[in-house]
Amino acid sequence: MRNRMIRPRGIAALAIVASGLGVMFVGAILPTPLYPLYRREFGFSGVTLTLIYAVYVLGNLAALLLFGRLADQVGRRRTSVPAIAIALASTAAFGFASGTGWLFAARALSGFSTGLASGAATAWIADFYAERESGLAARIAAAANFVGCAAGPLLGGLLAQFAPLPLRLPFLVYGILLCGTVGAVSCAPETMRNPKRRLGDLSLKPRIGVPTRIRLQFVSPAVAGFAAFALIGFYAALIPGLLGESLHQSDPAVAGAIVCELFAIAALTILSTRRLASDAAMFSALALLIPSVWLLVGAELARSMPLLILATAAGGIAGGLGYRGSLEVINRIAPADQRSEVASSYFVALFVGNSVPVIGIGLLTAAAGPLPAHISFAALITALAGLAFLTGRKCAPSKQAT
Repeated sequence: MRNRMIRPRGIAALAIVASGLGVMFVGAILPTPLYPLYRREFGFSGVTLTLIYAVYVLGNLAALLLFGRLADQVGRRRTSVPAIAIALASTAAFGFASGTGWLFAARALSGFSTGLASGAATAWIADFYAERESGLAARIAAAANFVGCAAGPLLGGLLAQFAPLPLRLPFLVYGILLCGTVGAVSCAPETMRNPKRRLGDLSLKPRIGVPTRIRLQFVSPAVAGFAAFALIGFYAALIPGLLGESLHQSDPAVAGAIVCELFAIAALTILSTRRLASDAAMFSALALLIPSVWLLVGAELARSMPLLILATAAGGIAGGLGYRGSLEVINRIAPADQRSEVASSYFVALFVGNSVPVIGIGLLTAAAGPLPAHISFAALITALAGLAFLTGRKCAPSKQAT
């Protein structure tokens, strides 16, 4: 077994891998404050905007279902470097976009690259710790994810607001950052022993499923994760539109700052609540999700920026606790020999939550207007939080974890 403490060289490698994971997620949310600019440039509808956002999740699912086991077979580094190369292709597609089709392609490539990289990097981070420290490894990976998501919209919004070429320069800067990342990751030590070298030795068959004996226990964390990521999807896709239409704040920097607030608070929540038990974290998130979404509706009705900032702070705490708590519950209830299948099923629920409600909001907005659509979304999140809470209380496993 590896030593519990990480040596200085290992700390440097851990920092490289965690930073690389964060950089990959910068690109996932970087376009958010630019969406209103794209709508004016290319003239597409609000429904098309939600589909552009949601196609990212199709890339995520393709990476998860087809290549989710790749890093366990060919190695962490040999999976991460191609993922960064695909992210560079996505960045180039955004930078050279001359129509809506380019945005669909860029978002799909972005989703695939982050899905591929996140699986490899999360496993890589866990390799630096003994098994009893797996909770810490999970928190580092989750925090790196959210830090990258916080930096992306802030970078995109500031450059679009205060620098020339608002639809080009953000991606040029991000492309340079990716080039530095691929160089650093290429130098990080491989932690997998005896990786497979031949293509014929690889198995890409998806491993997804939930054993019958834990299905009721699976419902609560899966629904909690779905609801938390639905709220995150709302911010990542629709906050610029809400700011422009209801609060008359159309500056990309403002939209970037609001989305940055959500993810930054989520990251801080994950890092600062290590002593909070996984069940307590998940149930606290469910309780916070309800006021978060209704405060969001209140901010829209009152046209109040302070109320929106408060709603975002509550949503960030709920998102951080919801993701951390539900993932740790999943890891606890999953049988050791089926952990990969159960975790993959959980992530499918998260990805679906991140996209399907956003598409529904877009369709309902086109039919009835934004306010009824957002009220319906708040009602959905309330119902899901209640379902997850009641199911979790009724079917909680006897063993509790911290």
